[in-house]
Amino acid sequence: MLSNAELILRLLLAAGFGSVIGVERERQLWSAGLRTHMLVSVGSCLLMIVSSWGFQDILGQPHVVLDPSRVAAQVVSGIGFLGAGSILLRGEVIKGLTTAASIWAVAAIGLAVGGGLYAAAVAATVTILVILTLMRPVGQVVRRRRQPAGLLVRADTGSLPLSAVERALGPRFAAVSQLVLAPSPDGLQDVLRLRLRGAAPGVGDAIRADLAALPGVVEIRDIEQRRKSRRTAD
Repeated sequence: MLSNAELILRLLLAAGFGSVIGVERERQLWSAGLRTHMLVSVGSCLLMIVSSWGFQDILGQPHVVLDPSRVAAQVVSGIGFLGAGSILLRGEVIKGLTTAASIWAVAAIGLAVGGGLYAAAVAATVTILVILTLMRPVGQVVRRRRQPAGLLVRADTGSLPLSAVERALGPRFAAVSQLVLAPSPDGLQDVLRLRLRGAAPGVGDAIRADLAALPGVVEIRDIEQRRKSRRTAD
């Protein structure tokens, strides 16, 4: 049986490891931040302790057969409900998947601490922190390569009101972070610039197709590609 000091130490370590991951999520202004991750880690640790040591008194009784891993096993499936609550769907833009994964990972860290696997808990905490911080810029670079930063649309003057653009895009309008409509320098056309926030792959192509179907549209270009061609020309 664990001593009281060992039990308290494991709970405090679980809270500390959870806080390391929670601080990173708190910096990103997610609702599942510091306190949520600490609670998940401590709760998972306590359930692991209860699962491992809480039934020692009755395990030796006649006709009593218990699987001490069953309580801990339910954490793996039960934590999915909490993770699902952090996922948001706005049109075709899905937000919160990384936070949901971090909650699930923190629960695993809590289980490891509760089971006395301190080295595994430390290694997992460091690895998860590296993934959340250092891998974020890498993901952004890959995302920018797979999807344009925005679109530039040229259309006949007066043929492309913003209300028509919003109706044409429908739920995909949620992927637009900035929308600017202005006349071209020669005054013969209207120029529409759309900035796209992080969205699922293929949304940029779908928005391009929706805009191309609008009457009066003359040309559609990727803003990112346009900048590259300008740099090459210079």
